[in-house]
Amino acid sequence: MEKNVLQREARSPYLRIRDAIIEGTFPPGSALGEQSLAEWCGVSRTPVREALRGLEQDGLVERTARGLIVTNRTPEQILDTYDVRIVLEESVARFAAERHTQIDRIRLESLIRASSDPKPGDQLARRNHRFHRTMWAASHNDALIDVLSRLHMHLTRFPATTLSYERRWEQTQVEHRELVEAVVARDAESAAQLARAHFERARDIRLKLWQQDIP
Repeated sequence: MEKNVLQREARSPYLRIRDAIIEGTFPPGSALGEQSLAEWCGVSRTPVREALRGLEQDGLVERTARGLIVTNRTPEQILDTYDVRIVLEESVARFAAERHTQIDRIRLESLIRASSDPKPGDQLARRNHRFHRTMWAASHNDALIDVLSRLHMHLTRFPATTLSYERRWEQTQVEHRELVEAVVARDAESAAQLARAHFERARDIRLKLWQQDIP
């Protein structure tokens, strides 16, 4: 009982600090002191300590000689993250082609039809993530979904959405449509190849955006 109460108390500070890191309120390299964070969250130091432990496990926080800091962002991290994501998204595409249900197909095709409606950049990013989460769901593999959700959290710490890049949304619509067509046709190999190409392009654009973000 006591352990469950502690876990509930720790969740709110975890989410608040995590979101502040992702949104840049606590930029890379920022020191994270338990006392100051406890005051900021309006809680005791114990749930903050638990939250920081979770963030360290997530890779958003690292321990240094001067204490805990927000993990720095590097181009190597982009490459490492995409190396993993590309492999996982290939697996998602294969599983989705093999396992998708009629409901999955309807949801994916509905998102493709809706994608032609123009939206501001931040809404495009949410729409894009919704498409990929729907594709993940069509894979019917909870382990893949869990790992990909964690990877997505790391990618949101990097510069603006890749959809802000010139004509990227138009190209993304084409790539999404081709991917859905392969999945619906249950062509697992083509779906995997299309997923790989899609995320390799996203990786290259993410690196260009990172370069532009350097002061």
